[in-house]
Amino acid sequence: MEEHWEKIIEAIGEDLNRPGLADTPKRAAKAFQFLTRGYGQSVEEVVNNALFPSDSSEMILVQDVELYSLCEHHLLPFIGKCHVAYLPTGKVLGLSKVARIVDLYARRLQIQEALTVQIAETIMEVTEAEGVGVIIEAKHMCMMMRGVEKQNSLMKTSAMLGSFRTEHKTREEFLSLLQMKR
Repeated sequence: MEEHWEKIIEAIGEDLNRPGLADTPKRAAKAFQFLTRGYGQSVEEVVNNALFPSDSSEMILVQDVELYSLCEHHLLPFIGKCHVAYLPTGKVLGLSKVARIVDLYARRLQIQEALTVQIAETIMEVTEAEGVGVIIEAKHMCMMMRGVEKQNSLMKTSAMLGSFRTEHKTREEFLSLLQMKR
């Protein structure tokens, strides 16, 4: 990967011998591996058996989980937050595991629409929940730094599964809980 970064830097007309760029290909390769580390992880590894028996059947909401991803179209970052809710049916997921699932998929080349669905489907599968709701709000550098250059645009996506899709009251509770903080 380092050799490819050298070629990219040279292709834009830069001199790899100047002091500021001397180790940039190595640093860029290391950074890119970190930013895409989700490819080297599995759901099983991330969850690590952190499912716990619970009698709770009330909504569990993890709000404002920061996320950082790379747009698969331009390789530019999109940055935002993810809100995940589910209705448990006999077991709950360790709190940090929700954030780790978000990171697992965010740390891959992505589009926000797919990321939202991947998180929802994984939470549903892992917890066997009655329903799952996921909302992502993100700013896309591909829209802010290039193209239309709109600095204040915010993209919101949602995925509603199970009772979050079929039960209006469940969806409304999720959305109202999100509004409480704002």
